[in-house]
Amino acid sequence: MKTLEDLRAIKEKAKKEMAAREKTAKYRISVAMGTCGIAAGARTVMSAMLDEISKRNVENAMISQTGCLGYCDQEPMVQVTGPDNNTITYGKVTAEIARRIVSEHVLGDAVVSSYVFKQG
Repeated sequence: MKTLEDLRAIKEKAKKEMAAREKTAKYRISVAMGTCGIAAGARTVMSAMLDEISKRNVENAMISQTGCLGYCDQEPMVQVTGPDNNTITYGKVTAEIARRIVSEHVLGDAVVSSYVFKQG
Protein backbone atom coordinates (compact mmCIF):
# COMPACT_ATOMS: atom_id res chain seq x y z
CA MET A 1 0.00 0.00 0.00
CA LYS A 2 1.57 3.20 -1.15
CA THR A 3 -1.22 5.67 -1.82
CA LEU A 4 -4.54 6.83 -0.49
CA GLU A 5 -6.14 5.19 -3.51
CA ASP A 6 -4.65 1.82 -2.45
CA LEU A 7 -6.20 2.28 0.99
CA ARG A 8 -9.58 3.12 -0.55
CA ALA A 9 -9.43 -0.03 -2.69
CA ILE A 10 -8.74 -2.15 0.40
CA LYS A 11 -11.66 -0.49 2.20
CA GLU A 12 -14.06 -1.16 -0.70
CA LYS A 13 -12.98 -4.80 -0.92
CA ALA A 14 -13.55 -5.24 2.83
CA LYS A 15 -16.99 -3.61 2.57
CA LYS A 16 -18.00 -6.03 -0.21
CA GLU A 17 -16.83 -9.01 1.84
CA MET A 18 -18.74 -7.82 4.90
CA ALA A 19 -21.88 -7.26 2.80
CA ALA A 20 -21.62 -10.87 1.61
CA ARG A 21 -21.72 -11.96 5.25
CA GLU A 22 -24.64 -9.77 6.28
CA LYS A 23 -27.28 -9.64 3.55
CA THR A 24 -30.44 -11.72 3.41
CA ALA A 25 -30.43 -13.98 0.42
CA LYS A 26 -31.73 -17.08 -1.33
CA TYR A 27 -28.78 -19.15 -0.06
CA ARG A 28 -27.22 -19.07 3.40
CA ILE A 29 -23.70 -20.49 3.55
CA SER A 30 -22.05 -21.37 6.87
CA VAL A 31 -18.41 -22.37 7.21
CA ALA A 32 -17.64 -24.41 10.34
CA MET A 33 -14.90 -22.49 12.15
CA GLY A 34 -14.47 -24.46 15.35
CA THR A 35 -10.91 -25.29 16.37
CA CYS A 36 -10.98 -28.56 14.45
CA GLY A 37 -12.26 -26.80 11.33
CA ILE A 38 -9.65 -24.07 11.54
CA ALA A 39 -6.91 -26.66 12.02
CA ALA A 40 -8.17 -28.50 8.92
CA GLY A 41 -8.18 -25.36 6.74
CA ALA A 42 -11.54 -23.64 7.24
CA ARG A 43 -10.00 -20.17 7.02
CA THR A 44 -8.75 -20.95 3.52
CA VAL A 45 -12.19 -22.30 2.60
CA MET A 46 -13.91 -19.15 3.94
CA SER A 47 -11.46 -16.92 2.03
CA ALA A 48 -12.02 -18.86 -1.20
CA MET A 49 -15.81 -18.60 -0.84
CA LEU A 50 -15.69 -14.87 -0.11
CA ASP A 51 -13.35 -14.37 -3.07
CA GLU A 52 -15.58 -16.37 -5.42
CA ILE A 53 -18.72 -14.54 -4.26
CA SER A 54 -16.96 -11.24 -4.82
CA LYS A 55 -15.46 -12.15 -8.21
CA ARG A 56 -18.77 -13.40 -9.55
CA ASN A 57 -20.80 -10.58 -7.97
CA VAL A 58 -23.07 -13.13 -6.30
CA GLU A 59 -26.07 -11.35 -4.86
CA ASN A 60 -28.25 -14.30 -3.90
CA ALA A 61 -26.08 -15.64 -1.06
CA MET A 62 -24.79 -14.63 2.33
CA ILE A 63 -21.90 -16.27 4.12
CA SER A 64 -21.20 -16.60 7.82
CA GLN A 65 -19.22 -18.76 10.16
CA THR A 66 -20.46 -21.23 12.71
CA GLY A 67 -18.87 -23.35 15.40
CA CYS A 68 -18.04 -27.03 15.37
CA LEU A 69 -20.68 -29.23 13.74
CA GLY A 70 -19.52 -32.33 15.61
CA TYR A 71 -18.00 -34.27 12.73
CA CYS A 72 -14.33 -33.42 13.16
CA ASP A 73 -13.18 -36.10 10.71
CA GLN A 74 -15.12 -34.29 7.93
CA GLU A 75 -13.59 -30.83 8.46
CA PRO A 76 -13.50 -28.34 6.87
CA MET A 77 -17.29 -28.37 6.55
CA VAL A 78 -19.65 -26.03 4.74
CA GLN A 79 -23.43 -25.92 5.05
CA VAL A 80 -25.63 -24.44 2.33
CA THR A 81 -29.26 -23.76 3.17
CA GLY A 82 -31.48 -23.08 0.19
CA PRO A 83 -34.79 -21.29 -0.24
CA ASP A 84 -36.64 -24.49 0.69
CA ASN A 85 -34.75 -24.51 4.04
CA ASN A 86 -33.11 -27.79 3.05
CA THR A 87 -29.52 -27.81 4.30
CA ILE A 88 -26.74 -29.57 2.44
CA THR A 89 -23.59 -30.23 4.46
CA TYR A 90 -20.37 -30.62 2.51
CA GLY A 91 -17.38 -32.36 4.11
CA LYS A 92 -13.63 -32.25 3.55
CA VAL A 93 -13.99 -29.01 1.61
CA THR A 94 -10.92 -27.46 0.00
CA ALA A 95 -10.62 -24.01 -1.57
CA GLU A 96 -11.25 -25.56 -4.99
CA ILE A 97 -14.37 -27.37 -3.76
CA ALA A 98 -15.56 -24.17 -2.05
CA ARG A 99 -15.38 -22.36 -5.40
CA ARG A 100 -17.34 -25.19 -7.04
CA ILE A 101 -20.01 -24.95 -4.34
CA VAL A 102 -20.45 -21.26 -5.16
CA SER A 103 -20.50 -21.76 -8.92
CA GLU A 104 -22.51 -24.98 -9.11
CA HIS A 105 -24.77 -24.97 -6.04
CA VAL A 106 -25.33 -21.29 -5.33
CA LEU A 107 -25.29 -19.99 -8.90
CA GLY A 108 -26.39 -23.15 -10.70
CA ASP A 109 -28.89 -24.58 -8.19
CA ALA A 110 -27.14 -27.97 -8.48
CA VAL A 111 -25.80 -29.80 -5.43
CA VAL A 112 -22.14 -30.82 -5.76
CA SER A 113 -23.09 -34.37 -4.82
CA SER A 114 -19.60 -35.91 -4.72
CA TYR A 115 -18.76 -33.81 -1.62
CA VAL A 116 -22.06 -34.05 0.26
CA PHE A 117 -21.63 -35.35 3.79
CA LYS A 118 -25.22 -34.95 4.93
CA GLN A 119 -28.53 -33.84 3.45
CA GLY A 120 -31.54 -32.72 5.37
